[in-house]
Amino acid sequence: MKIETLARRYRVDNPDRFRLSDIDPGDSAGLAIDKDEAREMLKDSIRKLADFQDMLYAQDRWAVLAIFQAMDAAGKDSAVEHVMSGVNPQGCQVYSFKTPTSQELDHDFMWRTTVAMPERGRIGIFNRSYYEEVLVVRAHPDILAKQKLPPKLVGKDIWKERFEDIRAFEKYHARNGTLILKFFLHVSKDEQAARFLERIDDPAKNWKFNLGDLSERKRWDDYMRYYEETIRETSRPHAPWFVVPADKKWFTRLVVASALVEALESLDLHYPRVDDATRAELQEARVMLVAELPEKKKNGKKGDNKDNARRG
Repeated sequence: MKIETLARRYRVDNPDRFRLSDIDPGDSAGLAIDKDEAREMLKDSIRKLADFQDMLYAQDRWAVLAIFQAMDAAGKDSAVEHVMSGVNPQGCQVYSFKTPTSQELDHDFMWRTTVAMPERGRIGIFNRSYYEEVLVVRAHPDILAKQKLPPKLVGKDIWKERFEDIRAFEKYHARNGTLILKFFLHVSKDEQAARFLERIDDPAKNWKFNLGDLSERKRWDDYMRYYEETIRETSRPHAPWFVVPADKKWFTRLVVASALVEALESLDLHYPRVDDATRAELQEARVMLVAELPEKKKNGKKGDNKDNARRG
């Protein structure tokens, strides 16, 4: 199996038939490799991702948005950290959305994420997103009450209406040059418990644990139902969901990297091409700059060019 196509098996292309129970959180696509081999495979994908990101930034036509959603301890932070480790920071924007502020609650439910959408030439990472509004808010009616919506607008169809709004929002941005990829890191309940225990037992990880995480864990079945419906309602060709097995972090990272590399490759990215007039200006500028260099520097440059030619 080519690493570039690994993510295809986890992309939700037929949302009407999607069942979360069909995805095993412990799956590794039959890859019989150790962690060192996985690390080397990831490095290769990271190099490709870095090259594509450089062209994306230079071309300045497309924007990329990668959304990460998951239950607590599924590995969102580590996936972002490892997969994006080779990307130029000036070409990447990462936003982590926490509990809405009073200012955010005075706006529509997508306002705080809308203002954080990536600009052309950049990759935007959303660690949680507007999808919290059909997941966490759905599990906690008191949060919905704090949004101060007119009562007559909070009816039995509110979640259906929010799905419609999200689909329209993503279609609009796709039509305007934003490539959208959405990742649900699917961790098992047993693996989540093991990771919680590790956070409790390791002093260096104590800060990651919150008693509130256990309260959310009690709603596990509700969340799985909400995630399944959300993915069914919003996975579309222009904004697909990837349901990524998350019990093995090394595999999670490979799948995410695979999805990003393949998606960026589909954009036909390239460095801006110059016309004949601009090329002539560049050559003229080169002659002027070379003339200003001391002889020793010129000789050194010639040597460097020869060395580069031998290497290239």
